[in-house]
Parts: sequence; C-alpha cells; structure tokens
Amino acid sequence: MSFKITTMKYTNPCLNELDTSEKIMQLKSKIENADAILIGAGAGLSTSAGFLYNGERFQQYFSDFIEKYHFHNMYEGGFYPFDTLEEYWSYWSRYIYINRYMDAPIPVYQKLFQLVKDKDYFVLTTNVDHCFQKTNFAKERLFYTQGDYGLFQCQTPCNPYTYDNEAQVRRMMAEQKDMRIPTECIPKCPICGKPMTMNLRADSTFVEDSGWNIHAEYYKQFLNKHKRSKILFLELGVGYNTPGIIKYPFWQMTTKNKNSTYICINKGNVSVPAELHSRSISIDSDIYNVLCCL
Repeated sequence: MSFKITTMKYTNPCLNELDTSEKIMQLKSKIENADAILIGAGAGLSTSAGFLYNGERFQQYFSDFIEKYHFHNMYEGGFYPFDTLEEYWSYWSRYIYINRYMDAPIPVYQKLFQLVKDKDYFVLTTNVDHCFQKTNFAKERLFYTQGDYGLFQCQTPCNPYTYDNEAQVRRMMAEQKDMRIPTECIPKCPICGKPMTMNLRADSTFVEDSGWNIHAEYYKQFLNKHKRSKILFLELGVGYNTPGIIKYPFWQMTTKNKNSTYICINKGNVSVPAELHSRSISIDSDIYNVLCCL
C-alpha cells in the first residue's frame, strides 16, 4: 500500500492559533465518542514528560563521562565501546536508573491516563522506560515491543528469559567509584555465566520472553475485537526510526476501517497520507500542552 505523505505544521495549540484550537476541540470530541482508543507511543511522549537525553539532565548525571569522552548525549555513550565492563556498567547503571527508576518530571503520562482510563483502550509502545506501568495503565492493556530498561538478558542469549535488574542497578549506582563499578557487581547470566546485557531490541539477540509474547497476544485480541469499531488511532511522539511498528500500521488500519480516525501529535514531526486527510487530525506541538487543553 502506498501513501502520499503531506506534512502539516501548527503552532502551540493553547495559544492563539484558531485552526489548531479547532483541532483540539475536534480531538476532544473524537475521544469522547470513540468506542475504543489505540495509543501508539514513541520517544516523543517521554521527551514531553521531561525524559531528555541531552542538555542539563545529561550534564547532571554524566559530567565525568562528558569530560573524558566528549559525549553530546546519552545515546552516544550507550553505543561507546568501553574498555572494561566495570566502566561500561558504571555508565549504563546511571542510564537505566534515571530513565527507568526515577519518575518523569512532567505528568504527561498521568494526563493521558486520566483521558483514557474510562475508555476501552490499549497501548502499543516502542518506549522502554516503564512510564505507562508506573502510571496505573492496566498491564493487560500494554504491549511494549522493544524491551524494558528494567530487564537484563543473557548477551548470547543462552536462554529465553529476562531478569529484573532493579536491585543490581541500585547497587551499581551506590558502589561505583571513579566511573567504575566493583567487578563483583558485573551482572552475569545465572545459567551460562556470561555477561548480561539490557533487554532492548538492537539485533537478533533480543529476547522475546513469555511476558512479551503474552502482551503481543493481548494486542492481537484488541485489534480483532475492534476491526469495525469506531476506533481512534492516537499516535503520540512517533518518529521514523521504527515506523513499521506504529505509524505505518496505524495508517493501514485507518484506511481499512472507515469508522476509524487517525490522530498524530508530535512536536516538529507530523505527517499524514493524503488518503487519510478527511479522517485524521495532526497537531504539531508539545504533547503535554495538547493534553492539558483536553
């Protein structure tokens, strides 16, 4: 299926832009009248919540790594080939701790939950920071496709399991010194003894454990239930890194279901196929600002 993509730009929806204010009202009506809401959440949603990977937040927690390696953001350090596992896990324990075990400073997830909690909703997300789970979204209504900062897996992997890492990460945070953790804190697979890694989808070694497969089935069941429903495909903060997970399927499902509406909210990156213009709303603005207007 081919689409002609038209990008539409708008200003802050809560300011004086009439066209965008009208779209806010349209969105509010669509949410109120929808039989079901499928939320597709990308990195832009957590960015709106204040989980920034550069700037002051990066400087606050990684100033020593910035001084030594001249990293510009957390992502650069995440891909850096550190010489030792002690230094690698010093970096990654901080990375995991602030993005998984600390709460987001801006309550965008709480706003979203209040908006959909009384609807038949489901969440499909590429985010790995656990923000939905921490905001009372029902677990059986979530499918986190790309993993979780809170889980380790064998780097090989030798087994189909994932392992909760909170206690290990907190210990690494507490005991690291001079950009290194103690050698005995290096996480190792309990089965083969090889080093562990994060359960994040980067290549074919990503472990889709039993929990992942259960939630994939929940998602499938939700889609089957609402094939012909008046469903709202609510895309929040999704870019083009992995468009085949949320964006393109949302376009295709909206095309097939004439009762559906496609919504795209993303600061600086909104696009809608020409075929869907009559059944879509696009708002180029910060997601939290939009949710505060609803």
